[in-house]
Amino acid sequence: MRDHLSGIGAHLAGPANVILQLSWPAVGYGVMNSRVHDGAAMKRPFKRGRTTFTYIAVAMLGTDEERAAFRKEVNRQHAQVVSREGEPVQYRGMDPGLQTWVAACLYYGTVDMIEKMHGPITDEAEADALYAHCARFGTTLQMPADAWPADRAAFDAYWEDGLAQASIDPAIAQFLLTLTEFKNFPKPFHTLGRGMVFITTGFLPPEIREAMSLPWNRRMQKRFDRILRIAGRIERALPRFLKNFPFNLYLWDMRMRRRFRRPLV
Repeated sequence: MRDHLSGIGAHLAGPANVILQLSWPAVGYGVMNSRVHDGAAMKRPFKRGRTTFTYIAVAMLGTDEERAAFRKEVNRQHAQVVSREGEPVQYRGMDPGLQTWVAACLYYGTVDMIEKMHGPITDEAEADALYAHCARFGTTLQMPADAWPADRAAFDAYWEDGLAQASIDPAIAQFLLTLTEFKNFPKPFHTLGRGMVFITTGFLPPEIREAMSLPWNRRMQKRFDRILRIAGRIERALPRFLKNFPFNLYLWDMRMRRRFRRPLV
């Protein structure tokens, strides 16, 4: 699976995937109102980024033992994510249904990123193998294996139904825009915000783009396509260890943390 793990792609497409995940109100409010402050994106963005990249690396490349260890640490955090009285929606961080949606977003984002940077995956066996492997995005946490749609056709139906359940209210939209513009990071990062909003908008499905009130047109689409083709050419010229960076670094970091009994998240 290392051939499909792209550091460049993850940095470009990551914010759009966060928007997709949080487009379900229960996920959006669960993240925005989380009481787990030591890993909150608004308070500790670098730690949140490390945890997210490490999770993807462990889910895709980790051993069963490593996945179990990381699951235990993440569960400790997710168990604290529970809606309070008076919130607009009810949510629970350990909800397998919500985790299935998050896993589906990660798979969708992986394939979408590959196709936009390198073109379609034409080998059916390769596409099926990638799909089956990406179930680990969910099974590394609480998602039962049989909750993952049986095949890619079943996933397409699940995905369309999932998009129909998306609903982004103004509070969540503003929260997501703040994250996309890097306003949760120190000021030097804010200069990247405008460009990141453009790239993020290009990665979003039209209905989510509209829900976020993000403008888009044919000229912007052509510019976006050109940027992604250039990114793909650059990535194809890289040796695998650079293509996989920083996932390989975060996987190594997790293994060192386990060895020296340091917190994983």
